[in-house]
Amino acid sequence: MAGRKTEGGVMALSRRRTVKRDLWPHHAPRVLALALVLAAGLTWIGIPAVSSQGLFLRSHRIAGPVPTTPDDPIWNRVAPLTLPLSGQLITRPAWPTPSVTSILVRSVHNGQKVAFYLTWEDRTKNDRITPGTFRDSAALGLALGDAPAFFCMGQLDHYVNIWQWKADWQTDIDLRASLDRRTDQPGAIRRFETIPRRVSSVEALLGGGFSTLTPTQYQGRVQGKALWKDGRWHVVMTRPVETTDQENEAPLGPGRAQALVLAVWDGGIQERNGQKAVSSWLQLVLDPSPSL
Repeated sequence: MAGRKTEGGVMALSRRRTVKRDLWPHHAPRVLALALVLAAGLTWIGIPAVSSQGLFLRSHRIAGPVPTTPDDPIWNRVAPLTLPLSGQLITRPAWPTPSVTSILVRSVHNGQKVAFYLTWEDRTKNDRITPGTFRDSAALGLALGDAPAFFCMGQLDHYVNIWQWKADWQTDIDLRASLDRRTDQPGAIRRFETIPRRVSSVEALLGGGFSTLTPTQYQGRVQGKALWKDGRWHVVMTRPVETTDQENEAPLGPGRAQALVLAVWDGGIQERNGQKAVSSWLQLVLDPSPSL
């Protein structure tokens, strides 16, 4: 499938190393000791010692509307899942030391819509693209099909539906909404403003390998709302659960396990494209009955 290169870049997944079963009993004490040392080291430098292999993100079912903003009190009732992030090392330019090393994620749904709340530490707010500067961004990737792609960006036989939230798009939408409110006042004077009109702060994309990101025809179905406060980004993304095109939009349904991956870009240190922090694959499961 032909596509174009975008600033979303390439999500990449590191290979998992396995230990042969027949060698495990002999090396078990040594491997366990090494794991404990590694976990202690990660904790010391502030990286949570959590493996995404076999890890599940539970989307709690609620009775009312799903929250669309980070400050909705419903999110306080959902325990966050902490995911460790690492640098993208699969393709050039490699990025071994990203600034963001972990991300908190929550999810709820009501059978019709699903919502994700992502939050991570970012000391600088970068919501504009100018020569030499780059935006903050976050992406959520959902595998198309029953098995995840080897690369988080996807591959020719395993595509990935990517939702990329962009800080500059969020600012455009917020400024446009503020401008529209001001000009609706009696006697207000409408001034010429070069603020783009966007249907969402989230771009829906399809990835089938390196440099193949292609916007889908379903722009606006994924909505986003974000807040930067006290050195942290708080981002909510929502989408209808049902889809009419399973070849280009990831199907979501109660009780179905869906492979999911996350990525974050820090524009303050000029992260863009493949220069980013990524998670490993995990499984998203939507509760079949109300749990909150």
